[in-house]
Amino acid sequence: MSDAPNPSVAPPPLTVAASLVAVEGFVLIALGIALIADLDPDRWSLGVSTAAFFAVYGALLLVAAYGLWRRTAWSRGPAMITQLIMLGIAWSLREQPLVAVCIAVVALVAIVGMVHPSSIEALSGEDR
Repeated sequence: MSDAPNPSVAPPPLTVAASLVAVEGFVLIALGIALIADLDPDRWSLGVSTAAFFAVYGALLLVAAYGLWRRTAWSRGPAMITQLIMLGIAWSLREQPLVAVCIAVVALVAIVGMVHPSSIEALSGEDR
């Protein structure tokens, strides 16, 4: 297996997964910016570090989404771990069903897109 990018067109399930991971990345970056905008002066260091965490994690997800789109094998790991974390977050928000269901559906669709046989084949670098 090679981690070299394969510029061929990604299969539709992988494209959907990459798109959802990119949206999650943009949302995390926006959350980081919102946290900076609503910074509490009494808890400055906590606010800055939390905002930086979300912004950096969002940027990592954007890189992973680009990697999925380019069919690089390394990108599935960070994207998959994030989806599993999102399922845990959805479970913890189960008392707010609309939010929990939206998060869970996005995570499950992304997971299915990444484990689809055509996606696995595309990420392995082996063409039929």
